[in-house]
Amino acid sequence: MSNHVRWLGHAAFEITSAQGKRILIDPWITGNPLCPVKVEELAGPDLVLITHDHHDHYGSDLPRLLGGGKGILVGQPEVMAKAKQDGVEKEQIITGGSGMNIGGTVEIDGIKVTMTQAVHSSQEAGSPCGFIVTLEDGTVIYHAGDTGIFSSMELFGRLYEIDVALLPIGSVFVMDPEQAALALKLLQPKIAVPMHFLTFPALEQSADNFIAAANRWAPGVRVEVLQPGESLFAEKS
Repeated sequence: MSNHVRWLGHAAFEITSAQGKRILIDPWITGNPLCPVKVEELAGPDLVLITHDHHDHYGSDLPRLLGGGKGILVGQPEVMAKAKQDGVEKEQIITGGSGMNIGGTVEIDGIKVTMTQAVHSSQEAGSPCGFIVTLEDGTVIYHAGDTGIFSSMELFGRLYEIDVALLPIGSVFVMDPEQAALALKLLQPKIAVPMHFLTFPALEQSADNFIAAANRWAPGVRVEVLQPGESLFAEKS
């Protein structure tokens, strides 16, 4: 069995490891016009990672996704406090309900989660972040969260051999296609998957400009444009 990365529209992803662990990142399901599945189909994940508390990332489905299961919620302390207020049990939040913060790494059942900075804003709790997820077989997946480009991305590329980078390209609220393409040059992933586009009229409506810019800035990076609900294989090369 291989690792799979499935795009659920906008910035929402489901990662299924070769060992069968399921990780949801920014699971905005209810209200997401691009999401092809229902909350019930995603219930019972092993991990849920939240990059920040804007409604299109934090969503409203956390208690339903985690309820009755043994999944662990990962995010900043302030965002985790909000999740507790919304009905997520303390026992299902990383570090006994405290959360984690930028620069830290936690390991849950063989999966390592490192929280990175992101340049963006938040609604009311914490600050934006991204995640570097290292699966059991060593495959590294970087979810940038909502962010503009920043030079420390080059350090991520040096510290981690990134196999798949999930990058926002939509402009207006996040990196535009040119910045996202230059980010690829800094990160040097094997594969790039664009996200945070098409969802709203204000955003880029296709990945075409990103693909063209990536061919200039990072021609060695393979760009995979997924349709909502589609998956790609992610393996350590």
